[in-house]
Amino acid sequence: MKKLMAAVLAGAMVLSFGMTAMAEDDNVLVMATNAEFPPYEFREGDEIVGIDAEVAGLIADKLGMELQIDDMAFDSVLAAVQSGKADIAMAGITVTEERKMSVNFTDTYTKATQMIIVAEDSEIQGPDDLEGKTIGVQLGTTGDIYVDDVPDASVERYNKGFEAVQALLQGKVDAVVIDGEPAKVFVSQNEGIKLLDEAFTEEEYAIAIAKDNDELLEKVNTALNELKDNGEFQKVVDKYISSDDAEEAETEAASEAETEAVTE
Repeated sequence: MKKLMAAVLAGAMVLSFGMTAMAEDDNVLVMATNAEFPPYEFREGDEIVGIDAEVAGLIADKLGMELQIDDMAFDSVLAAVQSGKADIAMAGITVTEERKMSVNFTDTYTKATQMIIVAEDSEIQGPDDLEGKTIGVQLGTTGDIYVDDVPDASVERYNKGFEAVQALLQGKVDAVVIDGEPAKVFVSQNEGIKLLDEAFTEEEYAIAIAKDNDELLEKVNTALNELKDNGEFQKVVDKYISSDDAEEAETEAASEAETEAVTE
């Protein structure tokens, strides 16, 4: 009888510990990302930092949770959310109709562009000149998707954006198509390459959440919009993107609006 009681008590302790562990897990917001995408997510030593990383931390705080960031290949981040290995995915993820079929998205939080990087002496002047060229992209990104529409182009796919840029520096590709902000960082860090003025495409980023998790979607959306409304989101952006870049973007937007007005 004593042995039976001891076994029951031991079992109860194990169950209690398991429930405590589950409760602690429920208090952790797991974010899937690819920390190769400055200024949105990148590594400083052992720490993952950047716009997405800090915004996710602020969202976790508002939800009364602790943020855990899991770094993985970009083409795995949405699958991590789908499988339940991660609660959210933030990795400069563009909202597309195809991706909406597999995950839900929050409201968008920034506008972005796919830009073209070429060698300084390249004859490529814009998207139309990519026809028949060899183009480097990061695997699974919208750049990867959209360049398939370039006539007669050969596409070389790389796991990391900087690997595509290295291929350009080595003359293995004629151009790289990648998101605008990382493109600026890569060009600033490497001599002999430049960013073309004309964007390849325009798009928007959002946070991805599993299809069946409407409760979390609503909570994250509410927290995200609170951060945008109270200015905390913009403070994070300003920390990583200079005001000069912001002013340049505003000038370009105004110029485009004027052009459209004249055209209409």
